[in-house]
Amino acid sequence: MKFFKHLKKISTAGLFGSALLLSACASDGLVRGTGDMGIVIERATGSVLVVDNTKDETITRVNGLGDLSHASAVYSRDARYAYVFGRDGGLSKVDILKGELVKRVIQGGNSIGGAISQDGKLVAVSNYEPGGVRVFDAKTLEMVADIPANDGSKTVGLADAPGNIFMVSLWDDGEIWKLDFSKGLTPAITKFKDIGTNPYDALISPDGRYYVAGLFGEDGLAKLDLWNEAKGVERILDHYGKGEQKLPVYKMPHLEGWAVAGDLMFLPAVGRHELLVLDKTTWKEVGRIPVHGQPIFAMAQPGGKYIWVNFSVPKNDTIQVIDVQQLKIIKTMKPGKGVLHMEFTPRGEKVWMSVRDENRVDIYRTDSFEKIGAIEATKPSGIFFTDRAHKIGL
Repeated sequence: MKFFKHLKKISTAGLFGSALLLSACASDGLVRGTGDMGIVIERATGSVLVVDNTKDETITRVNGLGDLSHASAVYSRDARYAYVFGRDGGLSKVDILKGELVKRVIQGGNSIGGAISQDGKLVAVSNYEPGGVRVFDAKTLEMVADIPANDGSKTVGLADAPGNIFMVSLWDDGEIWKLDFSKGLTPAITKFKDIGTNPYDALISPDGRYYVAGLFGEDGLAKLDLWNEAKGVERILDHYGKGEQKLPVYKMPHLEGWAVAGDLMFLPAVGRHELLVLDKTTWKEVGRIPVHGQPIFAMAQPGGKYIWVNFSVPKNDTIQVIDVQQLKIIKTMKPGKGVLHMEFTPRGEKVWMSVRDENRVDIYRTDSFEKIGAIEATKPSGIFFTDRAHKIGL
């Protein structure tokens, strides 16, 4: 009997200690998962909102991230840390559980995006100034590699590929580079030259096999099969606008927002009021869809049934939804001026969209297209949920 009384005292003490530990952790903001969290870029104030996409609310604001006028973000493998790439060359590490800026380094003069390696240990940044790519330790943000690009060429379209590889395009030189960090911190560099004029952005397919660069200086795209590199770069959709009068390009479309649905791919046409539809098995054009304006993002709703499209100025108050089976627009919405970005919840039941000029983020159901909420945000732009931590190329 004494033994059981003693055991009861130990158990009670253990439970009390565990309660204290949990209480302490809760006070630090750590006792919760990160799977339904994310950040919203507040471009005008150098801040990000940490948000909850289950409760559709803001958790906190983190300040001090510099110029976020063209900012993007990636996540650590555990989805606790967001790495934010600022236009001023700043690389910021944000702890979204604690709502704190862990560290910020100015690694260049003008950067345009970044990526995180497959193993989560390296963060790479592409630069307009001084050009090239710089690579950092994800824990410390100490630079581990500085890779200049020819005579200071601007680098764009930086994406992660399987095997601790980064892919990047050179705007000035018309090249694609493969930066292989699989053997250590000194990358093996493979250069693919003469891919076309002025690659402006690029994407990598969700399976990590294809790297595709858009070409601003000419119609068409440059495709590289990473499973069969010996074949070199192949031109696809060559001269898709040949013989037609070109419209002024108000804003370059973001190829990283491309859409894959079933056997089809949807890409924004540069400077045109249409989406290009490709057969993903052949990379051949199989159709075009006229849309409201010059598309910026064409994004597939999880499940692949619908494609959501936003547009550049002066028609950036509109969202259109395309039915993949019918290849036609089924819904046109006007949330407000400056709809810059959309982000789906991981399973696609909701979509968040930043409405910059209205200083808010709107939240819609994707089955009924009903607006179900909004949060206040100062000049919001990019929205990045943590499920991106487990996807290639985002």
